[in-house]
This record gives sequence, C-alpha cells and structure tokens, in this order.
Amino acid sequence: MSLPLPDVVQTYFEISNGGDASRLAACFCADATVIDDSRTHQGIAAIEAWQHATRQVFIYRVEPLEASHEDDRLSVTARVIGNFPGSPVKLNHLFVFKDAQIRSLEIAP
Repeated sequence: MSLPLPDVVQTYFEISNGGDASRLAACFCADATVIDDSRTHQGIAAIEAWQHATRQVFIYRVEPLEASHEDDRLSVTARVIGNFPGSPVKLNHLFVFKDAQIRSLEIAP
C-alpha cells in the first residue's frame, strides 16, 4: 500500500529501508530528537549513528500502513519485518515537524 506522505517522511522511510543515510541531514532539524527503544538520540550525528548501528545489527523493512495528521504532527503506523525478536511488529512513528523538517520522531509499539 502506498500512502500519501510528506516528502521528508517518505525520504526517512526510504533511508530506513536501506537508502543512503547521508540524506538524514536533509530530513531532520539540526537539533532533532529521535526516541526509539527507550533511547533518545539528539542531533544529526547521533541520529545518523543510531540509524547506522541499527542497520549493522538487524536487517529489516518498514512498510507504512496508515497515517493521520493533526497540526504539525503526523502519526504513521508501520509494519516492521526483519531478523529481530518478535518480527513482524506494528510500530507507531510520531513525527513532529518544524519548517518542513522532522523536529522529533518517537517510535513505539
């Protein structure tokens, strides 16, 4: 299923699915925050390191299933399939935007 998502979110999911991680800087604000697996990653360098480390440990694919938008927030439910315990899982990705970039992202069940 292909969802109409903002370009920056579409790019983020492309990167999550093995795309060029150097494009993360174009997606996120310089001081952006990502919360995943109860860990906080602050700033572009930390977000790039998180993405790289995750790709080193797991092979996975993220498939956005549904989305709802309210003000500067976008909630995307996605199926994540990979070689990790409990696969597949549905995870909620809560994006907050500022100036057409991702200000924060929280990933949780």
